[in-house]
Amino acid sequence: MGSGDGAPTATLRGLLELTRPGNAVAAGVLTFTGAFVASGFGSGPTAVVAAVLATVFATGAGNAINDYFDRDIDRINRPDRPIPRGAVSPRGALAFSVALFLGAVVAALVLPVVAIAIAVANLAALLAYTELFKGLPGVGNVVVAYLTGSTFLFGAAAVGRLGDPAALVLFALAGLATLTREIVKDVEDLAGDREEGLRTLPIVVGESVALRVGAAVLVVAVAASALPYAMGIFGLAYLLLVVPADGVMLTAVAQSFDRPAAAQRRLKRGMFLATAAFVVGRVAETVSVI
Repeated sequence: MGSGDGAPTATLRGLLELTRPGNAVAAGVLTFTGAFVASGFGSGPTAVVAAVLATVFATGAGNAINDYFDRDIDRINRPDRPIPRGAVSPRGALAFSVALFLGAVVAALVLPVVAIAIAVANLAALLAYTELFKGLPGVGNVVVAYLTGSTFLFGAAAVGRLGDPAALVLFALAGLATLTREIVKDVEDLAGDREEGLRTLPIVVGESVALRVGAAVLVVAVAASALPYAMGIFGLAYLLLVVPADGVMLTAVAQSFDRPAAAQRRLKRGMFLATAAFVVGRVAETVSVI
């Protein structure tokens, strides 16, 4: 599969890097979180494990296929990625992605019909993202935002609780925060995207306007984060965690106008802290009922 030095170890390392294992595992954790937030300790273990595996495989496959289609632009923006540096051939990356997609499909087959429907829609969006959506101003950002937020919906659907209010708010919060982060990332990647001829939001409307749009979206996300407390779904334990998370994300947006690379990393940390707030909120409510 690989080229360059051809060493099997280097190729295996390259294949693993293609999946962005940290992101793939994180997506699996988000699916588990969606199931837990929706059902507490009542989640069915078989369904949850299957949903987590399907998410990890699908995320890894999506990342690999993205690197396959982005191999030319990565020579400018990410020359250390496996394909540009020669650790994995384009054909090898494509075959690996197909194998991972098949693994995701097999894992999802044991889930409820509504969860399978979400999985199918997400797989289609992952396959179409780079070729159809990524270069359209704002559209690619919205697709990634939906895919991130939908991991929580997928987890909730896997345990038969798709309509759970907390899971729905978590989906909205994660999607909106991710949309902001994707806009900031596009500002960070401006040079390479312009060289490739992509029409990302910062290229079309300008960096400053794009970042203002991202800031406005995040303000909506922060407002949405208050709903579980305001609606009486979660109590004080949730509030004590989500408020600092909101602060981290708002600080990151302010930082994005000067240091977009650092800002998008801080946004990611804030998003995970907000996710933890939902978990703590559900644990606190479950314990109080017991």
